[in-house]
Formats: sequence, structure tokens, C-alpha cells
Amino acid sequence: QVQLVESGGGLVQAGGSLKLSCAASGLTFSTYSMGWFRQAPGKEREFVVGISWNDGSTYYSDSVTGRFTISRDNAKNTVFLQMNSLEPEDTAVYYCAASRYSSNYFVGRQYGYHYWGQGTQVTVSS
Repeated sequence: QVQLVESGGGLVQAGGSLKLSCAASGLTFSTYSMGWFRQAPGKEREFVVGISWNDGSTYYSDSVTGRFTISRDNAKNTVFLQMNSLEPEDTAVYYCAASRYSSNYFVGRQYGYHYWGQGTQVTVSS
């Protein structure tokens, strides 16, 4: 049974930092690209950032480039999202996802992912 479990969400002040973690089990982690998506109330789920499984290439949405950093530790079956300079607009439920693909086309799109976590709430106060 594949499981993706996010942690690290919470309440943070604008301008602050937060680090999310996603622990994966039930799959060969090193052969899956990993991504983070988010969904704010009343809005559609959107791509945030992804990292490929084959060469570690990273893909960032324009809204988070320069502020967020994705990384992975294959030995720990964990992917991280370091979020700096947080803004109230970053408030959302953040979802971890796993993809069998490696190209930007699929890693940057919702339908390119095969497994999803339950999400963790990130709230940024002004």
C-alpha cells in the first residue's frame, strides 16, 4: 500500500519560513519523481514544485521561484519543501505527490502524478 504522509504544516507569520516533509512508503522512492501542489480555499489545486527521479531536475512555478526549494533524501524516502519569505497568498493545503514520469511535461502537471498524500495545512498570517 503506497502512502505519502505530509508533515510540518502550521501557522507562520508573513516573511517567515516553514519546512514541509513528505515521507513515502510502499514504493521504490528513488524511481519516482516527487512534487508539491497546493490548494487554497475556493481555488483549484495548482502545481508548486517538482523534482525528477532520474537526474534530480527541479521545476518551480513562477509564484514560488526564489522563495521555495524542493529537495529529496532517497535514503530516507522523504521529500522536503523549504518555504522562505512566506506570504499570506501562500496559505493553502499542501499536497505531496509521486509520479512515475521524469520529464517537465508530466512532473509539472496534476495528471502526471499517480499517488497523493492527504495534505498539510499551511497558514501564513499578515
